Amino acid sequence: MFTKRVIPCLDVHDGKVTRGVQFGRAEDGGLRNVGDPVELARRYNDQGADEMVFFDITASAHGRATMVDVIERTAACCFMPLTVGGGIRAVDDMSAMLKAGADKVSINSSAIATPELISAGADKFGSQCIVVSIDCKKTAPDRWEVFIHGGRKPAGKDAVAWAEEAVQRGAGEIVLNSIDADGTKAGYDLVITRRVSEAVGVPVVASGGAGNLGHMADVLSEGRADAVLAASIFHFGEYTVADVKKYLAEHGVSVRL
Repeated sequence: MFTKRVIPCLDVHDGKVTRGVQFGRAEDGGLRNVGDPVELARRYNDQGADEMVFFDITASAHGRATMVDVIERTAACCFMPLTVGGGIRAVDDMSAMLKAGADKVSINSSAIATPELISAGADKFGSQCIVVSIDCKKTAPDRWEVFIHGGRKPAGKDAVAWAEEAVQRGAGEIVLNSIDADGTKAGYDLVITRRVSEAVGVPVVASGGAGNLGHMADVLSEGRADAVLAASIFHFGEYTVADVKKYLAEHGVSVRL
C-alpha cells in the first residue's frame, strides 16, 4: 500500500510567508504575514513533513530571484523533497528552480496559456518533476471550473477534463485547489477531489479547506487523494505534522511515521 503524504504549503510574497482566505490578494490587504520561509521549512522538516511546497505569489522577475534564494537556503538545511511554483512560464524558469534545489516545479496559469509547456518540461526533466496545479471553483450544481491568475479569471475549462489533459501532456502530479474552501478551514471539497483522483492515473494532492484532522482523513479516504496540502493549521500552531500523521495512522490511513 502506498503511504499518503502530508505536505505543508508556504505562500511566499516578497520573501515572507503569507496567508489569505479564498485567494485574498496583497494589494487588497487580504494577506497576513506568517514568517520566514526557510525557518518554517526547517520546522516542518523536523516535524516529519513528507514534502514542502513553495508558491511565489509575487510571480515577478524580482520574486523569482527571491525564490531561488529561498529554495537554495532551504535545500541546504532540509532533506524533504521541495516543490516550487508561481511565475514559472518557460523551461528555463523550471531549470533555474531545479538547479536551486527544487525536486519538482508546479505550473498553473502558464500551463493553461501554453499547454505545450507541460510536455516540454516533462520531456526535458521527466514527468516526475512536473506538477500541474489547478485552481477550481464550483460554478454550477455539477460543474467545477478552472480559474487562473490567482483565482480571478475563469479559464473556460472543466476541472476534471483539464486534469486529464494535463496528465496526457506529461504532468506527473496534480495539485487540486478548491477556491471555495481555501483558507476557510471548513473542509476539503471531497466531491471534486474524488472525481479528479478517479479520472487520472497520477497522484492528486488535495488543497484548500483543512481545518482539523478529520478533514485530512476524509479527503484521503472519501476524496481518494494521495496527499494533503495545508497551510493555516500548521503556520498558526494548531497542529504539527506529527499530530496529523498520528491521527491518520490511528484512523487506518497509511502514512510514513
